[in-house]
Amino acid sequence: MRSRRRTFSIEIERDGRLIVRAPQRASMDKVRQVVEEKRTWILRKQEMMRLRCAEAQPKRFVEGESFMYLGEAYPLSLDGRNGIPIKFDGNRFLLSDEYVANARNVFAAWYRGRAREHIARRAEQYSAAAGIGCGEVRITSARRRWGSCTGKGNLCFTWRLVMAPPDVIDYVVVHELAHIKHPNHSSMFWTEVAAIMPDFERRRRWLREHEHLMTL
Repeated sequence: MRSRRRTFSIEIERDGRLIVRAPQRASMDKVRQVVEEKRTWILRKQEMMRLRCAEAQPKRFVEGESFMYLGEAYPLSLDGRNGIPIKFDGNRFLLSDEYVANARNVFAAWYRGRAREHIARRAEQYSAAAGIGCGEVRITSARRRWGSCTGKGNLCFTWRLVMAPPDVIDYVVVHELAHIKHPNHSSMFWTEVAAIMPDFERRRRWLREHEHLMTL
């Protein structure tokens, strides 16, 4: 891709595709040179992305399969025909046999409920501590965004976020709260985030490195 940018940018997509953004006037020889110089890094990142894609295969909802909740992986047990769609006993998920055919929706509904309880509570606590008033907290089914902030100060979070560790969830909450004051990703925005959560970079890094695991 060419644009009016002044520098080169190399990105590896989730499926391993290579994207090179180059200045408008850059020659193909220069593009090839930049790619060759980054060859080792590119190959390493592409292999990492391929491994992540392999780990992120859709769930089959079979005995012993792992499911994430608050940063930990818990096994699934099929629990006979007990009439209760799904239970979590602190050590494993118990899925009633009669709901296996609809297991994806059953799990999604369970995660949505836990996300509503946990995230709304954390948003209220951080809102008070940071002195940033927020509106309603909504739980969505977004697949590509962990959270968002509306112009009216309402905060939206995908139910998938409840699969992350509590401190990572807190980072996303703080990120969206900061957007109430700074509706962009300017230096002032990141300064606001750092003032509330000095170690946000560590939490943000966990999300980038493990997001492929937070799926059904």
